[in-house]
Amino acid sequence: MELQEGIQQFINYARFEKKQSAHTLLALENDLQQFQTYILDVYQLTLLKDISHLYIRSWLSQMMENGIGARSVARKVSSLRAFYKFMLSEELVMQNPMTRIQAPKVEKKLPVFIEERAMKELFALESVQTETQNNIETWQDELILLTYYTTGMRLSELIGLKESDVDFYRMQLKVLGKRNKERIIPITNELSDALQAFIAAKRVEGLAATHLFCLANGEALYPKKIYNMVKARLSEVTTLQKRSPHVLRHTFATHMLNNGADLNAIKELLGHANLSATQVYTHNSIERLKQVYKNKHPRA
Repeated sequence: MELQEGIQQFINYARFEKKQSAHTLLALENDLQQFQTYILDVYQLTLLKDISHLYIRSWLSQMMENGIGARSVARKVSSLRAFYKFMLSEELVMQNPMTRIQAPKVEKKLPVFIEERAMKELFALESVQTETQNNIETWQDELILLTYYTTGMRLSELIGLKESDVDFYRMQLKVLGKRNKERIIPITNELSDALQAFIAAKRVEGLAATHLFCLANGEALYPKKIYNMVKARLSEVTTLQKRSPHVLRHTFATHMLNNGADLNAIKELLGHANLSATQVYTHNSIERLKQVYKNKHPRA
């Protein structure tokens, strides 16, 4: 089988069987197409059976020599591992060359989060339920920030939220996470009251949209618009270099953990498949404990 044909089969599998997100699919396709281009240009190989671990190592070495970061190279190794695992399961290759490939070590970065004081300051700038109601777009921005901070949901999950996903009676909302996995997240009284008032205001404005948060024409919001809004608003209360919606997700998890929440409960709220993905937040809590120890212990 040709490498190009194998890549297409794998991408179809990832899209239709694994239900991978558009972002993941794009990354997989880009990584594998780059690999195919290198193998063809440098070695003039097109067949899967002719590609050994030596050619893969050569590709990885070239990337490192060209200044590609270890994190990016490690992601491409991960893409190739997934590709060859599928090829092996479908018996399209007899041996997996990735068993002899080692990814470069990547320094783990702690999740960036905003201090509780700064978050209190952010929501004190404008009251979600009073001053901003005169401008529905500004009010929506405030509600998006509050929803992020009180639920910890992902950007794609927020964009996909529909009015019918909010259960005001049970004080919860339903989100569609990665691989179309649904989960339920409880909401606060503050957010529930604000969302009810906001939906009523949308009706008055003629915005009978399916999506909970939407554009002026009723269409769903797009990632760049939300990202720019969040970045601008967080710039008012923090000097952190990263000021994205995902930082609010990190902030939600870190503040929950710092205030005594169980790690497994945070895992379920965030929609993580494995506890290891959630455990990264314990490092931030340990740093906080170290600071308390340093400030409070008489011999520290």
